[in-house]
Amino acid sequence: MTMALLLSDSESLTASPPPSREGPDAATTDDTSSAPAIIDTGDRQGNHAEQVCAPSPVLHAGSGNKNAFKTLIAAEYSGVKVELAKDFQMGVSNKTTQFLKMNPIGKVPILETPDGAVFESNAIARYVTRLKADNPLYGSSLIDYAHIEQWMDFATTEVDANTGKWLYPRMGFYPYAAVTEESAIAALKRAFGSLNTHLASNTFLVGHSVTLADIVLTCNLYLGFSRILTKSFTSEFPHVERYFWTMVNQPNFKKIIGDVKQAEAVPPVPKKAAPAKEQKPKEAKKEAPKEAPKPKVAEKPAEEEEAPKPKPKNPLDLLPPSKMILDDWKRLYSNTKTNFREVAIKGFWDMYDPEGYSLWFCDYKYNDENTVSFVTMNKVGGFLQRMDLCRKYAFGKMLVVGSEPPFKVKGLWLFRGSEIPKFVMDEVYDMELYEWTKVDLCDEAQKERVNAMIEDQEPFEGEALLDAKCFK
Repeated sequence: MTMALLLSDSESLTASPPPSREGPDAATTDDTSSAPAIIDTGDRQGNHAEQVCAPSPVLHAGSGNKNAFKTLIAAEYSGVKVELAKDFQMGVSNKTTQFLKMNPIGKVPILETPDGAVFESNAIARYVTRLKADNPLYGSSLIDYAHIEQWMDFATTEVDANTGKWLYPRMGFYPYAAVTEESAIAALKRAFGSLNTHLASNTFLVGHSVTLADIVLTCNLYLGFSRILTKSFTSEFPHVERYFWTMVNQPNFKKIIGDVKQAEAVPPVPKKAAPAKEQKPKEAKKEAPKEAPKPKVAEKPAEEEEAPKPKPKNPLDLLPPSKMILDDWKRLYSNTKTNFREVAIKGFWDMYDPEGYSLWFCDYKYNDENTVSFVTMNKVGGFLQRMDLCRKYAFGKMLVVGSEPPFKVKGLWLFRGSEIPKFVMDEVYDMELYEWTKVDLCDEAQKERVNAMIEDQEPFEGEALLDAKCFK
């Protein structure tokens, strides 16, 4: 089977439309194989019958559209022929009367079928997948099907949506707002952390082979990896990295997407367009040449207006100064190799400022789930990755305790301020998975527990120490 892979020169990151095209008039059979359907148009008296091939579905989309990739890759795996509309031009083809009849909103991609048009990329990919009976892209059981749908929703609402909120304003599609961007990045890190934990023990999203969920997620990841997710961002999520590069190098993916290169830099914020009123001084120069030098002074405010507004300060930066310098403690912790209790632990209590910082114990609420050691350790690792947004204001120790499952997860955290920072509670979903207890400094037993956790004391509270991780 030959698949037309010529796409239009116009690329759309949101949606891209198709050229005007006459819809097929002939009815089709229920045959879902890749071969064109054969229709007998002869009469019942045995007169000469003319055989007509039912046309293949036609996909209207622009060049490089990751939403079109979903359908084309699904078609490759399913052995279904899907043609691409020729000479598609974004902003032209999708505004024709014929196109707007298929989708009044004018978005792309659209799949034109003999039975009518289908829009929304996930719906199109589902349609093409179902053209093949018992398609393994939909798993082998009802629970597989549910999990595939689950991850497709995750790919759309958690990965694609937040990638777009970060990328599109920097491409000039929407107004840029620093607060919105920070929120999107935090949400994307949370999504990647959750995905990283799942992929730590799974090669594919569902089961042991590629499904439609993998196709949809990989195409959504492709947008981020190729446009804005640099190595410095993705390196925090090694299992997501491994998964993405494995997927895009599968033959059916590579045939459609081609070679993929990771973004080397985050696109800059577009400069604001110069206001129209700035052209007035030029006209004044023509009418009064002697006064020409004066308007030059007025050009400076325009440059000042283009300067980006400073990011709002973190509330923790507005707290009264503390005698404890967190970086000094982190250096002491890292550099103390011997006599740890005499040097590092004693140094910690000498530095500690109960007015400027607070200490907290955390205990995982669902230890009964921790039946596999490496999965439990990866869960803790994912939590620490998602805590990156507060690295400047925190120090933490996380312990995995026990020689046999279920394993217990316990932690100690030092936070700037007298309470756990609100932005951490809001942005790091793992926080809700733990019971948080403020350390009572008047209780010597609790202070000794702090010492034991900082020191990675083994055994810890009578049990073997399986793993200890430090956040610094």
